[in-house]
Amino acid sequence: MNKEFIQAIEDLEKERHISKEILIEAIESALVSAYKKNYGTSQNVRVDIDQETGDINVYMRMDVVEEIEDELTQLSIEEAREIDPRYEVGDIVEYQVTPRDFGRIAAQTAKQVVVQRIREAERGMIFDDFITRQGEIVTGTVQRISNETLFVNIGRTEGILSANEQVPGERYQVNDRLKVYIMDVKKTNKGPQVFLSRSHPGLVKRLFELEVPEIEDGTVEIRGIAREAGSRTKMAVYTEFENVDPVGSCVGTRGARVQAIVDELHGEKIDIIPWSEDPEELIANVLSPAKVEKVIIAEDEEKIATVVVPDYQLSLAIGKEGQNVRLAARVSGWKIDIKSHTQYFGSEDFVEVEDTVEENFTQEEEPAAAEFVELED
Repeated sequence: MNKEFIQAIEDLEKERHISKEILIEAIESALVSAYKKNYGTSQNVRVDIDQETGDINVYMRMDVVEEIEDELTQLSIEEAREIDPRYEVGDIVEYQVTPRDFGRIAAQTAKQVVVQRIREAERGMIFDDFITRQGEIVTGTVQRISNETLFVNIGRTEGILSANEQVPGERYQVNDRLKVYIMDVKKTNKGPQVFLSRSHPGLVKRLFELEVPEIEDGTVEIRGIAREAGSRTKMAVYTEFENVDPVGSCVGTRGARVQAIVDELHGEKIDIIPWSEDPEELIANVLSPAKVEKVIIAEDEEKIATVVVPDYQLSLAIGKEGQNVRLAARVSGWKIDIKSHTQYFGSEDFVEVEDTVEENFTQEEEPAAAEFVELED
């Protein structure tokens, strides 16, 4: 060791933000192990590195005892007092045992420790950087593809875009650029792993924040968002400012803002709807583009509503394979049961007649009543 080595350690401290003291302590600890390994001893030794000159010394440490039980680590009080009369039982005697050729071993060991510490520090900094960016969008380049999993270069590390987090129908090749959502960051033995998503609803939300200044500055809020990636997204927006149109802000002039996001999502449909604190109005809004005749809130059950739509709007309200009502339920937080006008009012009339029949006919007349109900059917 020498001054140049100490200077290199100090340079590392500035460039990599790794403490000089931590590095030297780690090197000293590694040198203890290296000494024992190379000189075949289990003796109690201590390594000291002079932080000014870089000089290295190995010291044997012996405990002063009344009666020796381990000759490698203990020294009798009599032997200790031959060295210095002031020694007492329980003291530690140290004397230098640095081998002549230990400098070569020390240099090799120090290099290994420094490289390892640099790697650990970089991993720690990458983790700290990306854990604070969780929930954000980054632009990356597809680095490699393995079993449908994309490994995306996002700057200081590679992110993982698994098949489950990709959008059905999207296909990428190496060197393609794409925007991805940072879904999760985890520490592993191989370093930090950043998990990405293209299908998360948060991707759409962040895209709108980038594209719509009113959302970024808080004038317009996204109160609810539900997504079936690659097909459709429903997003409910709200503002406290009467002179601001929240839906219009998101759509933009001639639809320019929303079209930019649709293009980024390769044609995914986006429904932007106004949020309302009134449950009936909110539910009617989220079922757009279907027209709603009536919303009946269940009084005895929490967040369950029945919605009546015109007969010709039933399939539109439900959507292909139930998509429209499913997204509407998720974005509003309400369980929605849709009925056509005929289904709801027809069954309602039927119940009223049946109740009247049961009240007005005697027991002897029940067969006639049953016959009447059958005719009604």
